[in-house]
Amino acid sequence: QLQLVESGGGLVQPGGSLRLSCAAIGLDLDDYAIAWFRQAPGKEREGVSCIARSGTVISYGDSDDGRFTISTNNAKNMVYLQMNSLKPGDTAIYYCAARSDDVCYVVPSIYTYWGRGTQVTVSS
Repeated sequence: QLQLVESGGGLVQPGGSLRLSCAAIGLDLDDYAIAWFRQAPGKEREGVSCIARSGTVISYGDSDDGRFTISTNNAKNMVYLQMNSLKPGDTAIYYCAARSDDVCYVVPSIYTYWGRGTQVTVSS
């Protein structure tokens, strides 16, 4: 059974760092584009970053400032999101999503598989 399971969220002070992990169970990362999305209370789900099968990385919106880095360990079927210099505005539930494609999309509805999310709270 295919599953995406996120972990690594938590409470962090502004300026701190977190590394989120997404375990891809039952799918081969070599065949999928994997993306991180986030959703803050009262806001729509928004794209954070995506890595295509080819290894091409795309960053979206506010995360396109070098603070967030997506990476994979295909041997372990893991996807990571390293988040540095965190701000209160980064507070959200973070989700990983997968689509059997080599193209990254910013539209959440395009993705076939989703994890349940992990909460990230940035607060002093």
